[in-house]
Amino acid sequence: MTSLSLWQQLYSAVSASTLEPLVHPLLTEQGITLYCKRDDLLHPRLSGNKWRKLKYPLRQALTEHAAGILSFGGAYSNHLHALAAAGQALNLPTVGIVRGEASSHNPTLTDVRHWGMKIEFVNRQQYRRRQDSDWLAELAHRYSGYMLLPEGGSCLLALPGVAELWQELPPHVEVVLPVASGGTIAGLLSARPVGAKVRGYAVLKGDPWLAQEIVNLYPAAAQDKHWQLIYEHHGGGYAKCRSGDKQAIAQLATELQLPLEPIYSGKALLGLFKDIAAGQFQRDSTLVFLHTGGLQGARSPSG
Repeated sequence: MTSLSLWQQLYSAVSASTLEPLVHPLLTEQGITLYCKRDDLLHPRLSGNKWRKLKYPLRQALTEHAAGILSFGGAYSNHLHALAAAGQALNLPTVGIVRGEASSHNPTLTDVRHWGMKIEFVNRQQYRRRQDSDWLAELAHRYSGYMLLPEGGSCLLALPGVAELWQELPPHVEVVLPVASGGTIAGLLSARPVGAKVRGYAVLKGDPWLAQEIVNLYPAAAQDKHWQLIYEHHGGGYAKCRSGDKQAIAQLATELQLPLEPIYSGKALLGLFKDIAAGQFQRDSTLVFLHTGGLQGARSPSG
Protein backbone atom coordinates (compact mmCIF):
# COMPACT_ATOMS: atom_id res chain seq x y z
CA MET A 1 0.00 0.00 0.00
CA THR A 2 1.37 3.44 -0.95
CA SER A 3 1.88 6.19 1.61
CA LEU A 4 -0.96 8.24 0.14
CA SER A 5 -3.20 5.20 0.33
CA LEU A 6 -2.36 4.91 4.01
CA TRP A 7 -3.23 8.59 4.45
CA GLN A 8 -6.54 8.08 2.68
CA GLN A 9 -7.25 5.06 4.83
CA LEU A 10 -6.38 6.98 8.00
CA TYR A 11 -8.69 9.88 7.19
CA SER A 12 -11.56 7.94 5.65
CA ALA A 13 -11.86 5.56 8.60
CA VAL A 14 -13.36 8.25 10.85
CA SER A 15 -16.82 9.75 10.46
CA ALA A 16 -17.96 13.18 11.63
CA SER A 17 -17.80 13.72 15.37
CA THR A 18 -21.07 13.88 17.25
CA LEU A 19 -22.89 17.08 18.20
CA GLU A 20 -24.23 16.56 21.71
CA PRO A 21 -26.68 18.84 23.56
CA LEU A 22 -25.45 19.90 26.99
CA VAL A 23 -27.89 20.17 29.88
CA HIS A 24 -27.21 22.42 32.87
CA PRO A 25 -29.37 24.57 35.18
CA LEU A 26 -27.45 27.72 34.20
CA LEU A 27 -28.22 27.16 30.52
CA THR A 28 -31.91 26.75 31.29
CA GLU A 29 -31.91 29.82 33.51
CA GLN A 30 -30.23 31.97 30.84
CA GLY A 31 -32.19 30.55 27.91
CA ILE A 32 -29.04 29.31 26.16
CA THR A 33 -28.86 26.29 23.85
CA LEU A 34 -25.39 24.77 24.04
CA TYR A 35 -24.03 21.83 22.05
CA CYS A 36 -20.65 20.18 22.30
CA LYS A 37 -18.86 19.16 19.12
CA ARG A 38 -17.10 16.03 20.36
CA ASP A 39 -13.89 16.18 18.36
CA ASP A 40 -12.25 14.49 21.33
CA LEU A 41 -13.88 11.30 20.03
CA LEU A 42 -12.56 11.53 16.47
CA HIS A 43 -9.61 9.21 16.95
CA PRO A 44 -8.00 7.50 19.96
CA ARG A 45 -4.54 8.88 19.15
CA LEU A 46 -4.97 11.83 16.76
CA SER A 47 -7.23 13.66 19.15
CA GLY A 48 -9.51 16.60 18.43
CA ASN A 49 -8.20 19.58 16.50
CA LYS A 50 -4.87 17.80 15.91
CA TRP A 51 -6.72 15.33 13.67
CA ARG A 52 -7.95 18.24 11.56
CA LYS A 53 -4.82 20.40 11.63
CA LEU A 54 -2.49 17.58 10.58
CA LYS A 55 -4.65 16.33 7.71
CA TYR A 56 -3.19 18.34 4.85
CA PRO A 57 0.36 18.84 6.16
CA LEU A 58 0.60 15.04 6.31
CA ARG A 59 -0.71 14.70 2.79
CA GLN A 60 1.78 17.25 1.45
CA ALA A 61 4.67 15.58 3.24
CA LEU A 62 3.73 12.27 1.62
CA THR A 63 3.06 13.82 -1.81
CA GLU A 64 6.45 15.52 -1.79
CA HIS A 65 8.15 12.36 -0.49
CA ALA A 66 9.47 14.18 2.58
CA ALA A 67 12.05 12.28 4.58
CA GLY A 68 9.91 12.94 7.67
CA ILE A 69 8.32 15.68 9.75
CA LEU A 70 9.96 17.71 12.51
CA SER A 71 7.99 19.83 14.95
CA PHE A 72 8.07 21.46 18.38
CA GLY A 73 6.26 21.09 21.70
CA GLY A 74 6.38 20.72 25.45
CA ALA A 75 6.84 17.50 27.34
CA TYR A 76 3.06 16.90 27.38
CA SER A 77 2.38 18.22 23.87
CA ASN A 78 -0.88 17.03 22.32
CA HIS A 79 0.50 18.04 18.93
CA LEU A 80 3.64 15.90 19.18
CA HIS A 81 1.55 13.06 20.60
CA ALA A 82 -0.74 13.14 17.56
CA LEU A 83 2.12 13.67 15.10
CA ALA A 84 4.00 10.64 16.43
CA ALA A 85 0.86 8.50 16.13
CA ALA A 86 0.30 9.68 12.56
CA GLY A 87 3.93 9.04 11.70
CA GLN A 88 3.66 5.46 12.88
CA ALA A 89 0.43 4.91 10.93
CA LEU A 90 1.91 6.38 7.73
CA ASN A 91 5.43 4.94 8.04
CA LEU A 92 6.68 8.54 8.17
CA PRO A 93 9.63 9.35 10.46
CA THR A 94 9.01 12.10 13.01
CA VAL A 95 11.23 14.28 15.21
CA GLY A 96 10.07 16.27 18.22
CA ILE A 97 12.04 19.23 19.53
CA VAL A 98 10.89 19.19 23.14
CA ARG A 99 11.18 21.91 25.76
CA GLY A 100 12.47 20.08 28.82
CA GLU A 101 15.22 18.03 30.39
CA ALA A 102 16.75 14.96 28.79
CA SER A 103 15.90 13.02 31.93
CA SER A 104 12.18 13.78 31.54
CA HIS A 105 9.84 10.80 31.61
CA ASN A 106 6.06 10.94 31.42
CA PRO A 107 3.20 9.07 29.68
CA THR A 108 3.20 11.43 26.68
CA LEU A 109 6.90 10.95 25.99
CA THR A 110 6.57 7.21 26.55
CA ASP A 111 3.85 7.10 23.90
CA VAL A 112 5.68 9.16 21.28
CA ARG A 113 8.87 7.17 21.69
CA HIS A 114 6.90 3.93 21.41
CA TRP A 115 5.43 5.22 18.14
CA GLY A 116 8.88 5.93 16.77
CA MET A 117 9.38 9.67 17.28
CA LYS A 118 12.94 10.82 17.84
CA ILE A 119 13.12 13.32 20.71
CA GLU A 120 15.60 16.18 21.06
CA PHE A 121 15.40 18.10 24.33
CA VAL A 122 16.25 21.80 24.47
CA ASN A 123 16.19 24.31 27.32
CA ARG A 124 13.67 27.15 27.53
CA GLN A 125 16.06 29.70 26.09
CA GLN A 126 16.76 27.55 23.04
CA TYR A 127 13.08 26.72 22.65
CA ARG A 128 12.22 30.41 22.37
CA ARG A 129 14.11 30.36 19.07
CA ARG A 130 11.58 27.99 17.47
CA GLN A 131 10.63 30.71 14.96
CA ASP A 132 14.18 31.95 14.45
CA SER A 133 15.18 31.55 10.80
CA ASP A 134 18.81 30.73 11.62
CA TRP A 135 17.91 27.89 13.98
CA LEU A 136 15.26 26.56 11.60
CA ALA A 137 17.86 26.57 8.81
CA GLU A 138 20.23 24.62 11.07
CA LEU A 139 17.52 22.06 11.82
CA ALA A 140 16.62 21.81 8.13
CA HIS A 141 20.27 21.10 7.35
CA ARG A 142 20.56 18.44 10.04
CA TYR A 143 17.27 16.84 9.05
CA SER A 144 17.58 17.21 5.32
CA GLY A 145 14.34 16.60 3.45
CA TYR A 146 12.14 16.87 6.54
CA MET A 147 9.05 19.07 6.61
CA LEU A 148 9.27 21.54 9.50
CA LEU A 149 5.93 22.16 11.24
CA PRO A 150 5.45 25.00 13.74
CA GLU A 151 4.48 24.42 17.35
CA GLY A 152 0.91 23.14 17.57
CA GLY A 153 0.90 22.40 13.84
CA SER A 154 -0.47 25.89 13.21
CA CYS A 155 0.44 26.71 9.62
CA LEU A 156 -1.35 27.60 6.38
CA LEU A 157 -1.73 23.93 5.46
CA ALA A 158 -3.58 23.32 8.73
CA LEU A 159 -6.42 25.74 7.93
CA PRO A 160 -8.34 23.71 5.28
CA GLY A 161 -8.62 20.68 7.56
CA VAL A 162 -10.12 22.81 10.32
CA ALA A 163 -12.37 24.66 7.85
CA GLU A 164 -14.05 21.37 6.95
CA LEU A 165 -15.62 21.42 10.40
CA TRP A 166 -18.27 23.88 9.18
CA GLN A 167 -19.69 21.12 6.96
CA GLU A 168 -20.67 19.28 10.14
CA LEU A 169 -22.39 22.19 11.91
CA PRO A 170 -25.83 23.79 11.64
CA PRO A 171 -25.95 27.30 10.11
CA HIS A 172 -25.94 30.58 12.03
CA VAL A 173 -24.31 29.25 15.19
CA GLU A 174 -21.62 30.73 17.38
CA VAL A 175 -18.67 28.36 17.74
CA VAL A 176 -16.75 28.59 21.03
CA LEU A 177 -13.30 27.06 21.45
CA PRO A 178 -10.01 27.21 23.37
CA VAL A 179 -7.16 29.05 21.63
CA ALA A 180 -3.43 28.45 22.10
CA SER A 181 -1.29 28.62 18.94
CA GLY A 182 -4.15 30.06 16.87
CA GLY A 183 -4.35 27.56 14.01
CA THR A 184 -7.78 26.16 14.83
CA ILE A 185 -9.54 29.51 15.14
CA ALA A 186 -7.77 30.77 12.00
CA GLY A 187 -9.02 27.71 10.13
CA LEU A 188 -12.57 28.34 11.29
CA LEU A 189 -12.39 31.99 10.23
CA SER A 190 -11.04 31.05 6.82
CA ALA A 191 -14.39 29.47 5.91
CA ARG A 192 -16.80 31.15 8.35
CA PRO A 193 -20.31 31.03 6.84
CA VAL A 194 -22.41 34.18 6.69
CA GLY A 195 -24.35 34.48 9.94
CA ALA A 196 -21.94 32.38 12.00
CA LYS A 197 -19.71 33.73 14.78
CA VAL A 198 -16.54 32.49 16.46
CA ARG A 199 -15.58 33.11 20.09
CA GLY A 200 -12.16 31.98 21.28
CA TYR A 201 -10.94 31.65 24.85
CA ALA A 202 -7.20 32.21 25.18
CA VAL A 203 -5.72 29.51 27.43
CA LEU A 204 -2.45 31.40 27.77
CA LYS A 205 -1.43 34.99 28.40
CA GLY A 206 -1.79 36.01 24.78
CA ASP A 207 -2.99 39.63 24.77
CA PRO A 208 -2.32 41.20 22.29
CA TRP A 209 0.12 39.03 20.34
CA LEU A 210 -2.21 36.05 20.03
CA ALA A 211 -4.67 37.95 17.86
CA GLN A 212 -1.77 38.99 15.63
CA GLU A 213 -0.71 35.35 15.28
CA ILE A 214 -4.21 34.52 14.06
CA VAL A 215 -4.13 37.39 11.57
CA ASN A 216 -0.70 36.25 10.38
CA LEU A 217 -2.18 32.84 9.59
CA TYR A 218 -5.34 34.26 8.02
CA PRO A 219 -4.94 37.96 7.12
CA ALA A 220 -8.62 38.47 6.27
CA ALA A 221 -9.40 37.95 9.95
CA ALA A 222 -8.23 41.51 10.56
CA GLN A 223 -11.36 42.82 8.80
CA ASP A 224 -13.76 40.17 10.11
CA LYS A 225 -15.98 41.63 12.85
CA HIS A 226 -17.69 38.33 13.68
CA TRP A 227 -15.07 36.83 15.97
CA GLN A 228 -13.47 37.71 19.26
CA LEU A 229 -10.82 36.53 21.68
CA ILE A 230 -11.50 36.42 25.41
CA TYR A 231 -8.34 36.84 27.49
CA GLU A 232 -9.70 36.88 31.04
CA HIS A 233 -9.91 33.14 31.68
CA HIS A 234 -6.37 31.86 31.05
CA GLY A 235 -6.16 30.69 34.65
CA GLY A 236 -2.63 31.91 35.24
CA GLY A 237 -1.09 31.07 31.87
CA TYR A 238 -0.41 28.18 29.55
CA ALA A 239 -0.39 24.74 31.20
CA LYS A 240 -1.35 26.39 34.48
CA CYS A 241 -4.64 26.08 36.32
CA ARG A 242 -5.53 27.62 39.66
CA SER A 243 -6.70 25.10 42.23
CA GLY A 244 -10.13 26.71 42.46
CA ASP A 245 -10.54 26.58 38.67
CA LYS A 246 -9.38 22.98 38.58
CA GLN A 247 -12.06 22.03 41.10
CA ALA A 248 -14.67 24.02 39.18
CA ILE A 249 -13.71 22.26 35.92
CA ALA A 250 -14.00 18.85 37.60
CA GLN A 251 -17.42 19.83 38.95
CA LEU A 252 -18.54 21.08 35.55
CA ALA A 253 -17.37 17.86 33.91
CA THR A 254 -19.46 15.88 36.38
CA GLU A 255 -22.54 18.06 35.91
CA LEU A 256 -22.31 17.92 32.11
CA GLN A 257 -21.14 14.29 31.98
CA LEU A 258 -18.36 15.46 29.70
CA PRO A 259 -14.65 14.55 29.98
CA LEU A 260 -12.52 17.68 30.40
CA GLU A 261 -8.90 18.54 31.08
CA PRO A 262 -7.75 21.78 32.75
CA ILE A 263 -5.39 23.02 30.03
CA TYR A 264 -7.57 23.57 26.96
CA SER A 265 -11.24 22.59 26.75
CA GLY A 266 -11.86 22.57 30.49
CA LYS A 267 -10.43 26.05 30.95
CA ALA A 268 -12.36 27.44 27.95
CA LEU A 269 -15.67 25.83 28.90
CA LEU A 270 -15.38 27.15 32.45
CA GLY A 271 -14.73 30.60 31.03
CA LEU A 272 -17.79 30.28 28.82
CA PHE A 273 -19.99 29.33 31.78
CA LYS A 274 -18.67 32.30 33.75
CA ASP A 275 -19.57 34.61 30.87
CA ILE A 276 -23.02 33.05 30.52
CA ALA A 277 -23.60 33.58 34.24
CA ALA A 278 -22.52 37.21 33.78
CA GLY A 279 -25.27 37.67 31.18
CA GLN A 280 -22.98 38.17 28.20
CA PHE A 281 -25.23 36.17 25.85
CA GLN A 282 -28.72 36.97 24.64
CA ARG A 283 -31.52 34.58 25.48
CA ASP A 284 -32.26 32.07 22.70
CA SER A 285 -28.58 32.06 21.68
CA THR A 286 -27.34 28.82 20.15
CA LEU A 287 -23.72 27.99 20.87
CA VAL A 288 -21.48 25.11 19.82
CA PHE A 289 -18.51 24.37 22.04
CA LEU A 290 -15.67 22.70 20.15
CA HIS A 291 -14.05 20.04 22.33
CA THR A 292 -10.53 20.05 20.93
CA GLY A 293 -9.48 16.83 22.63
CA GLY A 294 -6.12 16.65 24.33
CA LEU A 295 -7.41 14.48 27.15
CA GLN A 296 -4.07 12.66 27.20
CA GLY A 297 -2.67 15.87 28.64
CA ALA A 298 -4.73 15.26 31.79
CA ARG A 299 -1.95 12.84 32.73
CA SER A 300 0.30 15.86 33.38
CA PRO A 301 0.84 17.33 36.86
CA SER A 302 -1.56 20.16 35.86
CA GLY A 303 -4.15 17.58 34.92
